[in-house]
Amino acid sequence: MRIAIVTDAWSPQVNGVVRTLQAVQRELESIGHQVLVVSPERFASVPCPTYPEIRLAFARSGAVGRMLAAFGPDAIHLATEGPVCLAARTWCLARALPFTSAYHTQFPDYVAARTGANPDWIWRYIRWFHRPAQSILVSTPSVAKTLVDQGLPQVREWGRGIDFAQFGFDGARDPQIAALPGPILLYVGRVAIEKNIEAFLASRHPGTKVVVGDGPARASLARRFPNAVFLGQRSGLDLAAAYRTADVLVFPSRTDTFGLVMIEALACGTPVAAYPVTGPIDVLDDRVGAMDADLDVAIAAALTRRSVTCAAYAARYSWPASARQFLHALVPLDRKLMAA
Repeated sequence: MRIAIVTDAWSPQVNGVVRTLQAVQRELESIGHQVLVVSPERFASVPCPTYPEIRLAFARSGAVGRMLAAFGPDAIHLATEGPVCLAARTWCLARALPFTSAYHTQFPDYVAARTGANPDWIWRYIRWFHRPAQSILVSTPSVAKTLVDQGLPQVREWGRGIDFAQFGFDGARDPQIAALPGPILLYVGRVAIEKNIEAFLASRHPGTKVVVGDGPARASLARRFPNAVFLGQRSGLDLAAAYRTADVLVFPSRTDTFGLVMIEALACGTPVAAYPVTGPIDVLDDRVGAMDADLDVAIAAALTRRSVTCAAYAARYSWPASARQFLHALVPLDRKLMAA
């Protein structure tokens, strides 16, 4: 099968959307499918205001359409709601071509956190963008309910996975983190305002707070919280070692739809503390983590969970299963319409 994935999120960005798409692309290609990724790197672009790591591409529907037509896909998936996917959406609708889309991020809350805009205004765009999609892929039942409540009932489940070759209970520990006074309270992810990292850094639970990741808020947070340890971005086996060395992963975000870092930490035997919001409520249970409106309470409870239980619990998440769900949600298209 020839599958076109159009996305505004791609490398060198490092986030859950990019990592999910790259993992699923690898799985699809490993079982014989051909995948075309149409991403901002194919176009001229400018930095996103307030978030320069994200590039906004100057993608016209004709240019995107020519790439798609030349590839001749059997199915088209629009992964995000930005300029590249907007151009692909316009091109598909002009030819009555079916497509699927995905809702990866609580985008209205994300924009509100960064700009102060009313989330209701953003929801108007989200509803408009996704309404023509044959299916909208979502990671959890909570996100599915959110979209149904917004008048978008065509949701399909698309779970997430773990690369067990890198993230597992057995393996190296991080000597730099291990030398710090315990317990080690770890945050992993983008260092940006929408991740609510300040709530983690302001928590009163004793121990050393460690931040792994980078982003536009890093410098200001490092100045405000000098006792926290900011280690920058890590990936692969280095990230796995950080997970294993921590006593708890603290996930303070209120805007994520899933949170890959939670299941990766669990695979490494590290319990998770979080707020009881979308993402954590679908991923965690009392055996492997704790959720509470008071993050200090959640941290204290999560520290009592057993590492072996966490690792066993994480075994349910696999990228092959995620890729199968993605495939089953795709909608075949008529290539004759594409040439029109």
